[in-house]
Amino acid sequence: MKSRSYNQYCGLAYALDKVGERWTILIIRELIAGPRRYKDLIEGLPGISTNLLAARLKSLEEDGLIQRRVLPPPAGSTVYELTPLGLGLEVALIELGKWGSQFVPPSAGEAALLNVGSYALTLKTFFRPALAQDIEKTYELHIDDEVMQVKIDKGEIEVQQGTALPADAVFYTDIATYLGLITGQIGVDTAVTNQTIHIEGETQSLQRFLDLCGLPGSD
Repeated sequence: MKSRSYNQYCGLAYALDKVGERWTILIIRELIAGPRRYKDLIEGLPGISTNLLAARLKSLEEDGLIQRRVLPPPAGSTVYELTPLGLGLEVALIELGKWGSQFVPPSAGEAALLNVGSYALTLKTFFRPALAQDIEKTYELHIDDEVMQVKIDKGEIEVQQGTALPADAVFYTDIATYLGLITGQIGVDTAVTNQTIHIEGETQSLQRFLDLCGLPGSD
């Protein structure tokens, strides 16, 4: 499946030739936090057909934005990951997500809730580096069946799947509670009292994490 070109001598037009097709940007969003299996991509992109996902992945691979890799044993799974060229889109996606956040309704309604890896870009979008200049912490999020680590190091943020680093604080919760906390619709005290989140580490670590990464108004 080859998309049509805008055929315009313009950087934006050439960018849209590469990533302007429906679902393409969201596939890249899924890979921001690290490699994903085909199965993971299907789960993180509710509504996409398997044929369309396969076509988009093939196109992105041909354009050099993603690559396939086989994980070492015992996993042995084939995963898709962003190349340096694909990772170059991160800044643009952060700004696009920030702009689009003004249109997000107060509640999800009938919209699908995604897995925590799908929201990795959200943390980078609303990260407040000015508040993190003296902070060196790694937060580990266990959200439903997924694990993600957020490393904050003197004004810089890294988000990745898995448990590669020793964590200073670990949070256990579900995706609905996590999104409620990040958006400020659920307070930390309420979540702790209702036992919808469990914190390992300093009790104030969750509020500090939200102060740094939550949406405006959530702190």
